[in-house]
Amino acid sequence: MRKLVASTIAAFVVAMPAFAQDRAPFTGARVEGLAGWDRVQSNGGHDDDIGYGVGVGYDMQIGGAVVGVEGEISDSNNKVCNGSTTLIDPRVCLKSARDLYAGGRIGAVIGEKALLYAKAGYTNFRSKITSDDGVDQITLAKGDLDGVRVGAGAEYALSSNMFAKTEYRYSNYESGVERHQVMGGFGIRF
Repeated sequence: MRKLVASTIAAFVVAMPAFAQDRAPFTGARVEGLAGWDRVQSNGGHDDDIGYGVGVGYDMQIGGAVVGVEGEISDSNNKVCNGSTTLIDPRVCLKSARDLYAGGRIGAVIGEKALLYAKAGYTNFRSKITSDDGVDQITLAKGDLDGVRVGAGAEYALSSNMFAKTEYRYSNYESGVERHQVMGGFGIRF
């Protein structure tokens, strides 16, 4: 049984380059690493940091158009604070944690190797809100904020199964929390 499984996997690996040549360049499952600028805004304050994450998706190219579904998990060390750490004006901070995204994208192939696309979907942001009045620091709330993400980007095929991408995205969450990001990525298409 092990030999049958090993020979099947070996045959699939050897045949993959031939399959890749037959399909459209922006068709198939993909996995990608992401990193870039991340700004979280809340109650008039904001914090800039580095965001990072991983994404997966599946795209289908139909002529010059591409449609796909995607998901992502990301994180950053953003901490938005307002106030001055006094009893009269306690410092209130929103600390960001993981961010989940599920959505879709639609795009147009430019030339043979470039894809311009727009995306939209649901996003869920985990956060922690603390208060510090100079005497005590307490946690006011911990939880998830639901929201909507929209964005636009460009992807470039580096080879038949590797690509690089850059995109801008805006997320609007409950409780007046917003996020702006410019992310770059590198991925593999299967």
